[in-house]
Amino acid sequence: MKILAFEFSSPQRSVAACDGAVAVGEAIDTAPGNTMKPLALTAQALHQAGLEREQIEWIALGLGPGSYTGIRVAIALAQGWQLGRGVKLLGVSSAECVAAQAQAEGLTGKVAVAIDAQRGEFYLAGYEISAGGRREVSPLRLATLAEVQAREQAGELLIGPEVTRWFPRGQIVFPRAALLAQLAKGRSDFVAGEKLEPIYLRETTFVKAPTSRVLSAT
Repeated sequence: MKILAFEFSSPQRSVAACDGAVAVGEAIDTAPGNTMKPLALTAQALHQAGLEREQIEWIALGLGPGSYTGIRVAIALAQGWQLGRGVKLLGVSSAECVAAQAQAEGLTGKVAVAIDAQRGEFYLAGYEISAGGRREVSPLRLATLAEVQAREQAGELLIGPEVTRWFPRGQIVFPRAALLAQLAKGRSDFVAGEKLEPIYLRETTFVKAPTSRVLSAT
């Protein structure tokens, strides 16, 4: 199975191409600001893997939480690929990918994935990690800065893409496209492109614009 994975939810963006059970090409971009070049990253990963665009059968992508712009770029790219080539699409939580990457890097024990949610809040999820696997012990939710600080002070290890900006005893772990592709292999909950949505735990609210005034001619 030939899989392409997009993980653009953090400051470290990556694309991986898998042929069978192994990621054989991965391109990583850490350039600051809005300089992300998803098509160039994709071309680089495919070239490393020795694959052509037409050979890709699945696309897996990180749905966040994280950079709203980056996640939207990944979704748009996956939707366009499905329209053009009819590939299968599968979305994966970027928080789960962080936990899986931590396991791959040798971290064990109880950890909390903390991702900036803006407005003084964080996306927070708890995992128990061992050498043989990982288990979610508390589902992803929004938490205040004070609450996450209390978790750190209680001795819990905080991990995430930028966690040391707020929590000095935390450990930076980025979600990686190569690991994302591995997570996707064990799943079959494919979705149509129009059904892909970022993981965004806040309720979306809209304010209706006032009716335009009509000036009578006098």
